Amino acid sequence: MNQIEENPYLQYFIGYEGYKDEPPFDSSMMVHFRKRLNLKSISEINEKIFKTQKDKNIKRPKKDKDNSKAGGESNRGKLIVDATCAPADIRYPTDLSLLNEGREKAEHIIDVLYEPLKGKEVKARTYRRKARRDYLRCAKKKKVSQKELGKAIGKQLRYLRRDLRHIDDLISKSSLKLLKKKEYKDLLVINELYRQQQYMYENSTHKVEGRIVSISQPHVRPIVRGKARASVEFGAKISVSLINGYSFLDGLSWDPFHESIDLIKQIEKYYNRFGYYPKSVHVDKIYKTRANVKYCKGKSIRITGPALGRPKKVVEESKKEQERIKALIRKDERDRIPIEGKFGQGKRRFSLDRIMTKLACTSETAIGIIFLVMNLEKILKDIIFFFIGFIAQSLKKAKKSYDFA
Repeated sequence: MNQIEENPYLQYFIGYEGYKDEPPFDSSMMVHFRKRLNLKSISEINEKIFKTQKDKNIKRPKKDKDNSKAGGESNRGKLIVDATCAPADIRYPTDLSLLNEGREKAEHIIDVLYEPLKGKEVKARTYRRKARRDYLRCAKKKKVSQKELGKAIGKQLRYLRRDLRHIDDLISKSSLKLLKKKEYKDLLVINELYRQQQYMYENSTHKVEGRIVSISQPHVRPIVRGKARASVEFGAKISVSLINGYSFLDGLSWDPFHESIDLIKQIEKYYNRFGYYPKSVHVDKIYKTRANVKYCKGKSIRITGPALGRPKKVVEESKKEQERIKALIRKDERDRIPIEGKFGQGKRRFSLDRIMTKLACTSETAIGIIFLVMNLEKILKDIIFFFIGFIAQSLKKAKKSYDFA
């Protein structure tokens, strides 16, 4: 928005006849624009762009000598598959901070519902100052014992329960129509948050189905990744396939899932794009389930990685064969590196490491657009390299003809 306001070229691009030092439209218009572009339409655009480039410039996947024994005659190319998380822009959630935020929002809802009853009835006590003081007493400590934390959570649960009871009483006397759409949504989320936190508090556990980690973005779920930097991330889990440097978003879910269940679907999408199955599928160990191995064997596809089951005993007769298999596994791991680089490109340059949109639908659109833009950049690089090669070849020919003359 600010770039359009101060850039005359962008203003000319959107149809302005002259320069204007004012915003062209309200910033909320971008939200409505993203809502109209859902993830399905973005994926269709991405597929059409890839099909156009495939027909014009992209060469058909070459036959791989290393895979010639494993795959069928009609199978060609490599499919690289992996999954990652696109973290949402939320604060790191703790039970205490979530309960405090829910309590503050509940107190605001009480104020709104009590407004028409002011002067007619006595307002119920919420003890908001005392509740805030109890929260800060625990939150500001550098080191908090489990006993102190448990007591603080219990107090916030009781404060929130009292507030929700007051809201129920006010609804019978006032009207829910006084609440804005966002406030009503917050009320529903707070009730579910209280139920989950009360269950975990009573059962001394930190796990509950559909756990809410953000009141403003209740669709976000914790995704256990087991990475060194962050063992748990909070956002959408996505399945991605990489073909000839072009990435495709094949699956997106806000709930945790085992990425191996998407492999068969991704292989079928490869078949729909090219009309044949890949010669080999390069995946992580987690994808190599018995169901996936059986499917790939039926389609004459070599799935990378070590064989399932107990490792075979090394004997002198099979030593050379096992060394060949180990070398092939190492080569397959190197071939799988580009998809990790693609994730790094998306997270460092295209904001895949923090999705700033707040709604589930707009976040899905933002993630889809990131992969679309990365593919467009790949096309631009191919065009630039083509012209550089063409110019270099022309200069080389001109130099040879000059030397000959």
